[in-house]
Amino acid sequence: MGREVVKMVLEDEALRLVAVVDPSAGATDAAELAGKPACGVPVSRTLDEALADAQADVLVDFTVPHAAFGNTKTAIEHGIRPVVGTTGFTPEQIDELDKLCREREIGGLIAPNFSIGAILMMKFAAEAAKYFPHLEIIEYHGDQKLDAPSGTAVKTAELISEVRRELRQGNPKEEETIEGARGGYYNGFRIHSVRLPGVFAQQEVIFGAFGQTLKIRHDSYDRAGYMPGVNVAIKKVMTYTGLIYGFEHLMD
Repeated sequence: MGREVVKMVLEDEALRLVAVVDPSAGATDAAELAGKPACGVPVSRTLDEALADAQADVLVDFTVPHAAFGNTKTAIEHGIRPVVGTTGFTPEQIDELDKLCREREIGGLIAPNFSIGAILMMKFAAEAAKYFPHLEIIEYHGDQKLDAPSGTAVKTAELISEVRRELRQGNPKEEETIEGARGGYYNGFRIHSVRLPGVFAQQEVIFGAFGQTLKIRHDSYDRAGYMPGVNVAIKKVMTYTGLIYGFEHLMD
């Protein structure tokens, strides 16, 4: 994701790449990591090192949950607007970061998904839940993903729960003969996480009713598919104050 962000920024005349952080890259030009001609921006080993030398307006973070909170907090303390695609933040962490953004009078964004198609999938699922309250979510990712369920699945569940009262589904006497077989419980419905090599990122929401089912599914095949959303976020985060959770709030 970092390489795709670098490539996208270099190809947009309205944006300027000023720093890149990669602890494992060694001494190299940032553009060369993305397969582009050298741009004169060296790769920094730490975030503090990068922010000390660069006059950045926005930090884009696609790291891992245990690092993203600290990175985001550091950026805000430097007056830099965070655009974060890493998932796994707790509600308490999001509230803390929102408060910090407002104190510094800057904007910020944490988005479980930057794909326009995935955002539409979530919106369509929330709309369908008004009429089909019996549902389950199945999300598929590669076997190296750290959090389960995915941030997209959690965000989908939250949007559905805003329009659907809690309804405990299934047979009230059902028993799991293997623990976890029915998936994770959320507001009456279940979320299932599949982790396999060879899988990139897919999610489907299945609705059931008498004599019919409805499936709303989104499939991502390439990281480049997230970049139009990241591009929009980088530009829009300059226009508001406070931390927004969910890219859907930036869609016109």
